Amino acid sequence: MYNTKLLTMNALQLNANIYESLSIISKDEDLLKRAATYLHKLAEKKKDDTLMTKEEYFAKIDRALQQAERGEVTTVRNEKELVDYFNSL
Repeated sequence: MYNTKLLTMNALQLNANIYESLSIISKDEDLLKRAATYLHKLAEKKKDDTLMTKEEYFAKIDRALQQAERGEVTTVRNEKELVDYFNSL
């Protein structure tokens, strides 16, 4: 999926590679639009603070399991208990 050469580049080399690629497609408006759309999507993902790394995700699960083991949970058995719980917040 990824070009392994790109994975070993530093930021300066990656910037140069990106600009070189842009210069190659610069005369093709359709390709530029596709590149701009993809870059915009990447930038939006970077801004999204709800995204987490795989390590952060599993750490969050581990913390939740530890809380459950300590009994720090709220059990909801039916819809009324759920409504009551939400109303208590």
